[in-house]
Amino acid sequence: MDFSNFSDISPAHNEFRSDTFTTPTLSMISSLTKATLGDSVYNEDDSTIELEKKVADMTGKEAGLFCVSGTLSNQICLRVNLKQPPYSILCDYRAHVYVHEAGGMATLSQAMAQPIKPKNGIYLTLEDDILPNFIPDDGEIHGAPTKLISLENTLHGMLFPIEEIAKISEFCSNNDVKLHLDGARLWNASAATGISLKEYCSYFDSVSLCLSKTLGAPIGTVLVADKDFVKKANHFKKQNGGGIRQSGLLATMAITAIDENFGKLQRTHEMAQELGNLCKENGIALEHPVETNFVFIDFPKNKMSSDVLIKLLKENDIKLYASRVAFHYQISDESFEKCKRVVLECYKDAQKNPYTGKSYSAYYLSK
Repeated sequence: MDFSNFSDISPAHNEFRSDTFTTPTLSMISSLTKATLGDSVYNEDDSTIELEKKVADMTGKEAGLFCVSGTLSNQICLRVNLKQPPYSILCDYRAHVYVHEAGGMATLSQAMAQPIKPKNGIYLTLEDDILPNFIPDDGEIHGAPTKLISLENTLHGMLFPIEEIAKISEFCSNNDVKLHLDGARLWNASAATGISLKEYCSYFDSVSLCLSKTLGAPIGTVLVADKDFVKKANHFKKQNGGGIRQSGLLATMAITAIDENFGKLQRTHEMAQELGNLCKENGIALEHPVETNFVFIDFPKNKMSSDVLIKLLKENDIKLYASRVAFHYQISDESFEKCKRVVLECYKDAQKNPYTGKSYSAYYLSK
């Protein structure tokens, strides 16, 4: 068998658009020889059960459910946490569940979104953001009571302080409100802070942890919660077309990704910090603090041109979105040096030829 596509240098070695671009390693492919071939829709696949139990144990939850994507995992978690409309879901205005999941909140849960812009510009706080926008279930018939709060950690690479999570969790417990965590990159938060997944997850009713972002598995997310929650989540998973038959193949690769790559995340944070420091040293304004594996460059403030960026990217054979630079464990040292050079050259061009036209979102400028 030809394994040349799974060499030490990944096709994603020059890929800075997202940490989802990582490719399966040779060890992941080799692990397939150990995969079981049961039918997971009938809960009869041992590899899938092993993965679900592994992540549940790591997070201190009773049970886990393997899903094909974070969007599916998040959306069925939102749905299970809600009972009967009318109801509202309060979240950050940048939250993935609100912005990047195809309107699933409204379509699948019939929920009114309460997107909040945090006053500190980084993360929601109980006093400044949640309490002023909370809609109580007090008999007032004109509103949709807040029945679920959804947090995200990390969000745009920024860490959500666990002290604030604890405050919000206590408020939810005291006010019959459920608390969900989009923990797609909770692995990064744990690696950066030293706080265990178990401690983070103890404050939430449900958590979604991505396996293909940052850890490098080809597909999948595991949601964790108590057993009754997971049982109902599996019902909605099936309803939304998420049933997988021989998912043991995917689950086995995901187990390998957790075991081999969780410990590699700190290096991705160090690369992001290095680029962030380089930007600061050269007067390049950033949109957000660099805390894990993302650097957000403020293109409008720096008057940087997306057209110039595209030209430099082609010349240097690397890929990144305008303003957003994502790091993952398969980026090569050579590509990292090219990335730094591109950012500096684009900024130097802006100093000579400041761009004042329309700026495009990082998510819509891919080449």
